[in-house]
Amino acid sequence: MSGKRPAEPVPGRAGKKGKKEVMAKFSDAVMEETLKKQVAEAWSRRTPFRHEAIVMDMDPFLHCVIPNFIESENFLEGLQKELLNLDFHEKYNDLYKFQQSDDLKKRREPHICALRKILFEHFRAWLSDISKIDLESTIDVSCAKYEFSDALLCHDDELEGRRIAFILYLVPPWDRSLGGTLDLYNVDEHFQPKQIVKSLIPSWNTLVFFEVSPVSFHQVSEVLSEEKSRLSISGWFHGPSLTRPPTYFEPLIPRSPHIPQDHEILYDWINPTYLDMEYQVQIQEEFEESSEILLKEFLKPEKFAEVCEALEKGDVEWSSRGPPNKRFYEKAEESKLPDILKDCMALFRSEAMFLLLSNFTGLKLHFLAPSEGELEDKKEGEAASAADDTEEGPSRSSEPESRRAAISSSSQQSNEQTDPEPEENDAKKESSVPTCQGELRHWKTGHYTLIHDNSKTEFALDLLLYCGCEGWEPEYGGFTSYIAKGEDEELLTVNPENNSLALVYRDRETLKFVKHINHRSLEQKKTFPNRTGFWDFSFVYYE
Repeated sequence: MSGKRPAEPVPGRAGKKGKKEVMAKFSDAVMEETLKKQVAEAWSRRTPFRHEAIVMDMDPFLHCVIPNFIESENFLEGLQKELLNLDFHEKYNDLYKFQQSDDLKKRREPHICALRKILFEHFRAWLSDISKIDLESTIDVSCAKYEFSDALLCHDDELEGRRIAFILYLVPPWDRSLGGTLDLYNVDEHFQPKQIVKSLIPSWNTLVFFEVSPVSFHQVSEVLSEEKSRLSISGWFHGPSLTRPPTYFEPLIPRSPHIPQDHEILYDWINPTYLDMEYQVQIQEEFEESSEILLKEFLKPEKFAEVCEALEKGDVEWSSRGPPNKRFYEKAEESKLPDILKDCMALFRSEAMFLLLSNFTGLKLHFLAPSEGELEDKKEGEAASAADDTEEGPSRSSEPESRRAAISSSSQQSNEQTDPEPEENDAKKESSVPTCQGELRHWKTGHYTLIHDNSKTEFALDLLLYCGCEGWEPEYGGFTSYIAKGEDEELLTVNPENNSLALVYRDRETLKFVKHINHRSLEQKKTFPNRTGFWDFSFVYYE
């Protein structure tokens, strides 16, 4: 088939400069007046509707499926050919990984032009009629190609003006085992996504559309086929925005001061190299230059082996942490941990660890840590060299004094969600007690964390200690990525590495996420048949 014009239902006609203008139309059955009235009534009453030409469902939110959307097979083949000849660019951040074409709004290829006309003129008019929404003529459409391990994680599509989202699939024969399903989530009482309650399998020439709303949470599940490509055209019809419910803020995670515990705990647990004072000075110099450091073989080998053994044994009670538009991983129930893991958590909360971290970083996490004045006297010339730092770490303020000045002024930041007048805390800043929060996490295929609209940003020291990640490759995901607010470019990536302690100091302009762990990670099982993913002790310390 040439794909240059449909043999049916409408012949091509000469367009500008004598070129053949390709024409096609969408499903005659859907346009039939009786059916159109029934669909409009179902939309209005918010009741399910089923017909061979269209299926409308309200669970978990209003969505419709139209099989055989375009009437001409010739047209579809010509369209597919044009789309595959476009330049595709990799789209990659915390939320997604896939390839996207340039905007299709101004493409001149005949089949793409004809599809724009079908969607944004004829179909838009039909959709306005049945939904009673005054949809605008705004053209918002692109082509996406998902291949092995590509995914688009949980989100609601809400942006100013978007009213109805649509996806037209141009896929080879497809089934659930290939992944790439459009998964729909239900929501809880706070309008936060809970779990997937429906999965739509892509199918050639099928159009799916749904109402964009505060509850329209969905994802494109990871594509599991190494041979087949999931090609689709997607976009939005714009119209008057819906009223959003008030933003929901999650309860703040409690922060605790250190646990009184002397330095003996450090000698029990930590590689003696890191307890040498001269080496601590070197570590601090390096940390102050780049605001991050990786300390390898951090725990004593015998202690690390005990920790790994307890984790491998499986006597840990894990619970899933959500909601999925923000995170998805497993957290250990701390009160029920085996003793060795409880002791390890206690190590990171101990007074001795707060002081050791102060020595490593120059942050004042303990009252015995040197004050700014003492530090300046001790290393007069070093601050100047830190100011000339050329390596951009996750925090741009790398001099110790600028860190402290900035951090202390943000001590009220942690209450920004609940405290309408944070300046009232100004008097308390000077006497603020260093605190921390922490958890033991299990990371497996499908897990991730996301940056979200109300991600809180403040000055903090992140600590990560990894276990069970022998043979873990960056292409599996699971690494922690630091980015500047409003940017996609990574400032720093921390890859999981056994018995390595990662310390990262971040400022108010820095956000972090754990990249989605894809199905490539199952390669790990070839070497470690009983292993699923890895674990980390994750703590955050505040001055």
